[in-house]
Amino acid sequence: TYDQIPYSVSSALGGSVTINCRTSQDVYSNNRLAWYQQRDGEIPKLLIYKARSCQSGVSDGFSGSQSETDFTLTITGVQTEDAGVYYCQQDYSRSFTQRYNFIQKPSSVQKKLF
Repeated sequence: TYDQIPYSVSSALGGSVTINCRTSQDVYSNNRLAWYQQRDGEIPKLLIYKARSCQSGVSDGFSGSQSETDFTLTITGVQTEDAGVYYCQQDYSRSFTQRYNFIQKPSSVQKKLF
C-alpha cells in the first residue's frame, strides 16, 4: 500500500524540488519503486527505476533516493520543461499509485498533490 503525503512546494527556475512517496514494507525491501513524468499531451516517461537508477537519456537533474519506506524524487536545476504530472509507481505494476501535478508559473514551477 501507499500513503499519500499532501503538501505543495514551489521553486524558482534553476532551483530544486522534491516529491515524496511512502510505501509498504514489501516495496521498501525490494527497492521496487519507479518515477514517471507525463508532460501535457504525452505518454508517461520513465525517469527512475529501482528507487534510484536513472533511465538512459534522462536529464542529470532527476535523481531518486530512499530512506526505508520513504522514496524521494529530486529535481535540481528546475526548467520550464519540467512542468507536468509526476507519478510514483510500484516497479513492474500496471497502475500508478500517486499523482503529482507541476504547474508552470512565471519564473517558477509549483507542485501540488492530487
